[in-house]
Amino acid sequence: MIALVWVAPLMAQDAARPPAAGETTVVNGERIRVEAPVVVVGEQPGPGMWIVRKGGHDLYLFGTLTPLPMRMQWQAKQLKAVLAQAQEVIRLRGVSFEVKVGFFKGLFLLPKLLGARKSPDGKELKDLVAPNAYARWLAMKARYIGSDRGIERWRPLFAAQELYLQAMKKNGLEMRDVVWPVVEKAIEEHHPVVTVVGEPIVITDPKPLLVEWSKTTLDDLACFDNTMHYIETDLDAMRARANAWSTGDIAALRRLPPVARWDACNDAISEAGIGKRLGYGDARRSIDAKWLAAAETALGRNAVTFASLPLDRMLGANGYLAQMQARGYTVIAPDTVEDDAEAAASE
Repeated sequence: MIALVWVAPLMAQDAARPPAAGETTVVNGERIRVEAPVVVVGEQPGPGMWIVRKGGHDLYLFGTLTPLPMRMQWQAKQLKAVLAQAQEVIRLRGVSFEVKVGFFKGLFLLPKLLGARKSPDGKELKDLVAPNAYARWLAMKARYIGSDRGIERWRPLFAAQELYLQAMKKNGLEMRDVVWPVVEKAIEEHHPVVTVVGEPIVITDPKPLLVEWSKTTLDDLACFDNTMHYIETDLDAMRARANAWSTGDIAALRRLPPVARWDACNDAISEAGIGKRLGYGDARRSIDAKWLAAAETALGRNAVTFASLPLDRMLGANGYLAQMQARGYTVIAPDTVEDDAEAAASE
């Protein structure tokens, strides 16, 4: 059932599109051609951490981002130093599907899971999406996927997901998680308390759900269209954000347009009959309150706590940092810490 969930950033804001590669723009009265940013490679320091503080207790927050440069090796020195001191690690798992079946039962279900991506009644994308959207799809498919006929029988949501992943790959980007493996290794070495914030949806008999899913029509045309729009307009910003994260350029991360908004794709799952019956939408909405409660509890009992969060959930007027600040906590940004250290060194 995990294959039924769109794996992508969940929160962002609309922003004006920056000039794309190949376009021209005016800078200081001169017209210049905008070139695509080159994706960084090799060892990179990554971003610094935010600190949420009350009294002598600190919560270190590490902002994660996807996609990241494919050939970047992250050093993670600062993170390892903080994890060596942390009494507690808060892990945001979000909504997850836990299928409680034996190995052999799961093996027999595999063909059904793989078939879950296909459209009901054998319909193809050309039968499901608007003609202009399908024309855009064909052009982008030729560029990023190639002549794959099988994908034409997928639901629009899953076809869009595959297009997005392949577009990232062709642009030197990937959706890998570079942070949690480092955290997991530190947990094994230093043994902090681990608090998991999540909403598991336990499924004991997936067979009838898969049958129901195979007959369910999703309202996923907006997801399909929006995903193609993001690929058409946001690739340069994706590369720039990935570079800024890799090199630790916090000012650039603040300045760049926020990551794409995936509400239409998430709603296609949560608002479908099967999604509502499983409580997927309600589970998503409860995560923020659970994380904030866990963070406040940890700050009350630990000198040092660590947590990682997607940057788009941390920052902004309604982000977790703003909410912690509104509750009376001091929030210290990574570049503020760096400025203070440089000032102290110069005295």
